[in-house]
Amino acid sequence: MAMDAADIERLIKDALPDAKVVIEDLRGDGDHYAALVVSPAFTGKSRVQQHQMVYAALQGRMGGELHALALTTATPDNAPDWAKG
Repeated sequence: MAMDAADIERLIKDALPDAKVVIEDLRGDGDHYAALVVSPAFTGKSRVQQHQMVYAALQGRMGGELHALALTTATPDNAPDWAKG
């Protein structure tokens, strides 16, 4: 069963309320997404730790309802200009 982009965003924002989340359906099939997550909660964390925080927010749906997620994380200080503010 495919997962809706809005559900992915909601799960991430529930766990990281201050996050800016941008989700893109890469194939239009509800199974392959790209996500940019920008959060102050990532400050001082390694990229691996940041990704672990996002995967934890998805509550075990990776590999099941959510087949593939190309994940990019950033702090507000190192986010792309278009993702700031």
